[in-house]
Order: sequence, then C-alpha cells, then structure tokens
Amino acid sequence: MTELDVAQLQRRLADFAASRDWEPYHTPKNLSAALSVEASELLEIFQWLTPEQSARVMDDPATAFRVRDEVADVLAYLLQFCEVLEIDVLAALAAKIDRNETRFPAPEGAGPHDRHSSE
Repeated sequence: MTELDVAQLQRRLADFAASRDWEPYHTPKNLSAALSVEASELLEIFQWLTPEQSARVMDDPATAFRVRDEVADVLAYLLQFCEVLEIDVLAALAAKIDRNETRFPAPEGAGPHDRHSSE
C-alpha cells in the first residue's frame, strides 16, 4: 500500500479547483452529490457480475483501469468534501473504527478468518 499525505492531496485538489475557478461550485451539497455519482459509477462496473467474477475484476487490464479510475474519483470528492467542512478524514475514520470495535466485538477466540465463517 502506498503511503499518502492526505493534506498534500487535498491541497492539490484545492489548487486544481481554484485554478479553474470551480471553488464556488464546491459546496458540501454539490460535493456529496458528486461523491454519490462517482460511487455509483464504481458500482456500475460490478452491477451484473457474480461474486466470483467480482473477485477477479482486476485480472482484466481495461476493467482494472476503470476500477482504479472510479476509486480515484470517489476519493477525490471525499477529500474535497472533508476539506470544505474541515473534517480530518483520518481522525474520523479512526474514531469510527474505535466505535465499531465496541459495537461489534469479535467472538471469543475467533481469528480474523473465523469471524466470517458463519456468513
């Protein structure tokens, strides 16, 4: 996994938008709508695939490119949304994981792979 500097990526996205005078359009409403659209475009790639086909989606170079491109779009809009609302995305994620660990404790003695065996 690549080590990323979220603040640097947010600055690049902000500079990109500013140089095109797009800032007035980057409202929380518009950015959340754009995020939803891009997430839907990612979903569209998987729409009619079986679970087995979806697990192998990165085997096809053209499809893998589309998946990476849509993931980038989703992340870009999420980072822009967080920038506008001054949300520390990594802190928000860490806090959510903490809450989920409390809400959904792992079964006693279960390893990482054992937890999903009943699904």
